[in-house]
Amino acid sequence: MTTARKQLISLVDTPYYHCTSRCVRRAFLCGEDKNTGQNFDHRRGWVEDKLLGLSQVFALDICAYAIMSNHTHIVLFVDVTKAKSWSTSEVLERWHKLFKGTLITQQYCRGGIPDYLMVSLLETVEVYRNRLMDISWFMRLLNQSIAIQANLEDNCTGHFWEGRFKSQALLDEAALAACMAYVDLNPVRASIAKTPESSEYTSVKQRVISADKGKKPTRLLPFVGNPRSIMPKGLPFEFKDYLELIELTGRCLREGKVGYIEENQPALLTRLNINPENWLTLSKGFRKLFHGAVGHSNVLAEYCVHKGLKRRTNVSCCDKLLA
Repeated sequence: MTTARKQLISLVDTPYYHCTSRCVRRAFLCGEDKNTGQNFDHRRGWVEDKLLGLSQVFALDICAYAIMSNHTHIVLFVDVTKAKSWSTSEVLERWHKLFKGTLITQQYCRGGIPDYLMVSLLETVEVYRNRLMDISWFMRLLNQSIAIQANLEDNCTGHFWEGRFKSQALLDEAALAACMAYVDLNPVRASIAKTPESSEYTSVKQRVISADKGKKPTRLLPFVGNPRSIMPKGLPFEFKDYLELIELTGRCLREGKVGYIEENQPALLTRLNINPENWLTLSKGFRKLFHGAVGHSNVLAEYCVHKGLKRRTNVSCCDKLLA
């Protein structure tokens, strides 16, 4: 039985989540129709533009993404602190970029409302605030808009996506790094790109382009270095360490065999204390290996307690591969 989305999200345990969506018409999301020769690669641009645009409205930051020919991978960071810091006006301004709102919210934004309507307004604002940090609302708007555009282009109706998106919690640094690398290396594994930085419609390419200009990508969650006492918001790794690791991993995967990582392994892999052979396994099959929350057994146990789950899935696999 499919687990409800609200049973998968536990912000007490982690703000990081890996979301995937697959197209029901598998070959025709963004790839080439072999029967007609028509190419749909431009739809990958639709997804990327919409994804990055929504991240500027929601209290959700994008850690990594890869838009493939028949599916998408997105690693999201839920910024609860940011959402709670928004004023009433800012919440409504953001919501009105997506929807019309109500007559009361529109009237408030135009210049104010009578005092007797304030209670109703503030209740509505809290509903909107929660939706603006809700992964389900984010993925709904992303996938719905792409489905409408694709159906119009194809002059057809019906489902475009293969059901709702799937999501899994990333409970610690090892799980986060492994999942991000798995996502960024998707095109390399699929043999549609030779290197991670040349992979079209991926977060790693966006980061490399920005780095070449001496900047950080403005629409992606930045790397802020290794964890320390005063930690700014961002990914708990050094960008150069992460890039070195996935570049090396990509070379191993491109050989068409298991490959290996030398004993003089990258700094990030050393800090995460993951065996090089296990790392290659994670980078090749993260989504197939784990079908729920991912993390070391101690954090996985806490997550199950918080969510009231009787069965702890992935425990043996996490203990084997993340150690």
